[in-house]
Amino acid sequence: MKYTYLALIFLSFLSVSCNNTSKKEVGFTIAYNGALKDIMHKGDITAKASLSDFEGAEHFYALGAFENLKGEIQIFDSTSFNTSVKNDTLTIDSSFDKNATLLVYAKVEKWNTFKVPDSVVDKKQFETYVFEVAKQNNININKPFPFLVSGTARKIDWHVIDWKDGDTEHSHAKHISSGLNGTLKNKNADFLGFYSNAHHTIFTHHSTNIHTHFKLQNNSVAGHVDDFLLGDAMTLKLPKVD
Repeated sequence: MKYTYLALIFLSFLSVSCNNTSKKEVGFTIAYNGALKDIMHKGDITAKASLSDFEGAEHFYALGAFENLKGEIQIFDSTSFNTSVKNDTLTIDSSFDKNATLLVYAKVEKWNTFKVPDSVVDKKQFETYVFEVAKQNNININKPFPFLVSGTARKIDWHVIDWKDGDTEHSHAKHISSGLNGTLKNKNADFLGFYSNAHHTIFTHHSTNIHTHFKLQNNSVAGHVDDFLLGDAMTLKLPKVD
């Protein structure tokens, strides 16, 4: 019931003032459930949101991790490419029948598209670039906002978490190594991310303002992005605001 209530508030574009988990900007709405600090410091990997509450929502974008850290969540424009590990094999699930321990999500009806300069290659350069473009295009950079990136990436370091049952000692390194991980080179990919300079240890790690997931454009691999190098002629999309 709690999850359905939050979903109805989000989908009707109302603000949740009691817990500050929903932010409304002109042109898009963003919200989140769960917090990285609770996962890392308290070992709380219980369900905080139900994906079924958002099934059928239009122009819905989300990333996060399943409850008990049994996989990664990637939803692009209301289509899920959620991934988990079974028998040391990556599986992709298009359903909305699981719960999330961390979920960051937005409804964006219209996007503006920008060509990423070829000089923007690594994660730090991109973080600066997306901040500047957002500021120049009337997005409030003091509040969280989503972004999309598409094109041929030089490199993607990725993982799909598969946390060992009963393990209560969390670290970033163990999250990466617990399931499947690897490096992809020169692959056509779509990235979904969220930028915020005010949500460190909530839905971004303390050392960065972005949290990013990806899927290959042939839909064969999807998951959490640990690091990346962008290729030439990639595109950035930011929400169109009035």
